[in-house]
Amino acid sequence: MDGLLQTLVILFASVSLVAAAPAQQSSQPITSLSAASIAAFKPYSYYAAAGYCSPAKTLAWNCGGNCQANPTFKPVAAGGDGDATQFWFVGYDPTLATVIVSHQGTDRSQVLPWLTNANFFLKSLDRDFFPGVSSSVQTHSGFAHEHEKTAPQILRAVKTTISKFGAKKVTMVGHSLGGALALLDSVYLPLYISNVTFQTITYAMPRVGNANFADLASRGNTVTHINNKNDLIPILPGRTIGFRHPTGEIRIQDSGAWYRCPGSDNTNKLCTTGAVGSIFEGDQSQHDGPYDGVKMSSKCPSVLSS
Repeated sequence: MDGLLQTLVILFASVSLVAAAPAQQSSQPITSLSAASIAAFKPYSYYAAAGYCSPAKTLAWNCGGNCQANPTFKPVAAGGDGDATQFWFVGYDPTLATVIVSHQGTDRSQVLPWLTNANFFLKSLDRDFFPGVSSSVQTHSGFAHEHEKTAPQILRAVKTTISKFGAKKVTMVGHSLGGALALLDSVYLPLYISNVTFQTITYAMPRVGNANFADLASRGNTVTHINNKNDLIPILPGRTIGFRHPTGEIRIQDSGAWYRCPGSDNTNKLCTTGAVGSIFEGDQSQHDGPYDGVKMSSKCPSVLSS
């Protein structure tokens, strides 16, 4: 990795190198996913990859292979500049019968998003955005600040899309930082929207908040966060300073098999928290995938992976 990125990752992760936090165990078994179950995630993987594309491209649905993979998508709104504010787009997929909300992940060529990632102190959610949520629910301050920049716009776009298409389901997706923003949306949007179901599907998502946040995100919303092999980003920030993942991890093994890891931060060696004990055991080159052939990239358009 380049010098700036290495410095920021180490800053972001340094507190995770002390003694491990208590293990999170689950009585449920770890299970492998069938080929059909893996394939069902692929359309969402392409939507997450398309999150790296500019509003001009996503509104025209002209972002190369990542757009071509979901040809029936109906874009409604998009925004962000890819630097001070992450790209995002909202639209409707009639094939999947869901609203799609996609957030851009971290563009390594831009400094500001990485500075956002390095701002990792926990803070209570702003009640102007999250009315009625307990102050004990805390999140990564940088992620929360980034989310606040676009939350009202995205809320309006989702409401418009639900009304226009009669949608009954909303799906939030994102890779890396985009996954963190999607998870925040999964708590934010249900506060303002009723009579629909929500699901969140993220890739290489870092930890976003404390245990109370993870528990809240895991309730009333189906969360799936997919990690690739020994990617180090999902172990950040460390559990030792109070961060925790929600339930719903799926980890891609070296063999290419996908395993569902029950509980939160499952420490079994088949799961990310158990397999990647520190940043020195992680491999950032695995951060972008591929995820069943879909490669995440900060460049747009990107090609279909073989």
